[in-house]
Amino acid sequence: MAKRTCGLLLGLLCIAALAGCGQAEETAPENTEPPKVELVVWGAEEDTELMNQIIQSFQAYYQGQADFEITFEPQGESQCKDVLLGGLEDGADVFTFADDQLNALAAAGALDPIQNADEIRGRNLASTVEAATVNDQLYAYPLTADNGYFLYYNKRYITEEQAQTLDGILGAAAANGKFFTMDWSSAWYVYSFFGNTGLQVGLNDDGITNYCTWNQTDGDIRGTDVAQAMLRIARSPGFASCTDEEFLAGVKNGSVIAGVSGVWNSVAVTEAWGEYAGAAKLPTYSCNGIQVQMASFSGCKLIGVNAYSQHPEWASRLAEWITNEENQRLRFEMRGQGPSNIAVADSPEIRQSPAIAALLEQSAFSQLQRVGGKFWDPVTKFAENMAAGNPSHQNIQEQLDEMAEAVSAR
Repeated sequence: MAKRTCGLLLGLLCIAALAGCGQAEETAPENTEPPKVELVVWGAEEDTELMNQIIQSFQAYYQGQADFEITFEPQGESQCKDVLLGGLEDGADVFTFADDQLNALAAAGALDPIQNADEIRGRNLASTVEAATVNDQLYAYPLTADNGYFLYYNKRYITEEQAQTLDGILGAAAANGKFFTMDWSSAWYVYSFFGNTGLQVGLNDDGITNYCTWNQTDGDIRGTDVAQAMLRIARSPGFASCTDEEFLAGVKNGSVIAGVSGVWNSVAVTEAWGEYAGAAKLPTYSCNGIQVQMASFSGCKLIGVNAYSQHPEWASRLAEWITNEENQRLRFEMRGQGPSNIAVADSPEIRQSPAIAALLEQSAFSQLQRVGGKFWDPVTKFAENMAAGNPSHQNIQEQLDEMAEAVSAR
């Protein structure tokens, strides 16, 4: 009996002890200290105010979930790839870059595929989704759909009908002692003359080297036909080959009444020309007796997440936040940049913007910029010689052959 009683008491004591331990575990205070999350964001210097505002709203939305230290650092979008690949582990967690850098970044392992790809695809314009995709994998978040060019013209001197053809524009400019400008020192703009002619340029399957048939000697339009058209344009007293900065300076001092540029100059052009500021798709130009619609390279800005980020989940959340509908609307309001988000692109504010409307009209005649690095210098060399009137008098076909060979070099 004594042993039975002792065993019973010991059992009750053990149960009580276990209950006490369980209760202690249930009531023990949890560690509520939020994790420290340090992120670096790269973007254009002109976006500093906008990006800091977006970062602040992100931190406010996720307040309490992490101890954030998010820093914005200006970094040119066109050089982002080169800087990032110089040291991925030291690069930004989140960065803005031009879409033509995507293939190289993905191939280098700098980007991982987007996890909620279908959701991101559904929110954005098809062209921007294509620009953010490699081998059917979405690698970045679309941000803008405005990296292209179109025609600005001053309605005081040029009618809407004249703005439809380059002959009409050049005639009006010459008659008024003014200029139409285009940057022939940039191969990006020179593509306009070749893009809708049947002559081809693009990337080979290796994603690095190019193919180029701009020197083609048969067909309805040959390479020499395009070159002769460019020489005729260069001889016009109403034409000047100018950089983008020179175009804007001419707009402001009154010497330029039309030119090819992009949305980044829309505010300045409107301020200079006021109610006379006009924008339209690129005009047609005369080539071998045919009116050819000028083409354009198109592109967009993307937001990438560094595959080597120490906080990939938070970096992805921030990238998605930067590119969401509300912040793309804010980007348009503050920076005048065209959205990739479908809902924002379809809004009345966007449709009422002459520059964005012109860019969307030109998009029917545009092509994603997909060329390798050896495209730029040979095309610039050829076009600058055309702009100067071929002062060396070198055979045009020889120049085209040299350009095509250099563009296609392995």
